[in-house]
Amino acid sequence: MRNSPFIFFREVSSSLSLSFPPCTGPHAHRQQMFNSSSITQFLLLPFTDTRELQLLHFWLFLGIYLAALLGNGLIITTIAWDQHLHTPMYFFLLNLALLDLGSISTTLPKSMANSLWDTRAISYMGCAAQLFCFVFFISAEYSLLTIMSYDRYAAICKPLHYGTLLGSRACVHMAAAAWATGFLYALLHTANTFSLPLCKGNALDQFFCEIPQILKLSCSHSYLKGLALLLISAFLFFVCFVFIVLSYVQVFRELLRIPSEQGRHKAFSTCLPHLAVVSLFLSTSSFVYPKPRSFSSPSLDLVMAILYSVLPPAVNPLIYSMRNKELQGSMWKLITGCFQ
Repeated sequence: MRNSPFIFFREVSSSLSLSFPPCTGPHAHRQQMFNSSSITQFLLLPFTDTRELQLLHFWLFLGIYLAALLGNGLIITTIAWDQHLHTPMYFFLLNLALLDLGSISTTLPKSMANSLWDTRAISYMGCAAQLFCFVFFISAEYSLLTIMSYDRYAAICKPLHYGTLLGSRACVHMAAAAWATGFLYALLHTANTFSLPLCKGNALDQFFCEIPQILKLSCSHSYLKGLALLLISAFLFFVCFVFIVLSYVQVFRELLRIPSEQGRHKAFSTCLPHLAVVSLFLSTSSFVYPKPRSFSSPSLDLVMAILYSVLPPAVNPLIYSMRNKELQGSMWKLITGCFQ
């Protein structure tokens, strides 16, 4: 009987400790935030674990990167050198080449370095910088392609007012608006993405830092918050797409009214490269946004990422120079002049 109070106290204490619910309040949230803030690096998806294939990936990406540098650099140099190409169409093309150089330089060098040194790591700040730069260049390029569709509309449908609608000052303002839109858009997405608590490790299923892959590492409620921002982005993407479509509907309607077949062919040849670039950009970049899990896999996401991040910057110079006799002639004069 002497020990009964102590036995009673021990039984009550054990029952109370079992009745307490697990911590789900602010302390748990702080613990999640601590887990997120403790991440100092991310692990990118390797193309292969075989050393020989890693070196093959390095040389393949190096060839693509050098081709993109050469093609876009040649377009930039030619347009800046030739006074006859100082027109709105070529001014916007110069800006497009700059954006292509920026976007491909954001992803490929780090991927090539990882394959060369057999590593997967990218620092937390490096990942944030890569995501910001890539979103900046991609969104600014889409804004610029939308402006370029307006340029083709004004040149063909409003030829008498073309100089007024697209004067030198107006072109500079439009290009600056495209770059500023990309900057603000990238800043918003980067701040939102890296403000979310990450609860599912630090391994990304992509060869560069991509928003959907980082959102997969966040907590459930945070993921929905980021997904809402992506849906808003998809809506703006759709609005620009509608503007491009309506512009070209008016352009094609006007082209059918041109009586001369030669004049119609010449006008159409100025629209075809831009239309091809827009089609390539839209068909590949539409895979940026999250897909249902049943339609998603690491290998499929990897292939789609290569298509929209590597293919357009490397192919765009070829598309614009293939049918443009004026640009080809200026390039040939520049190249032959350098060797004389």
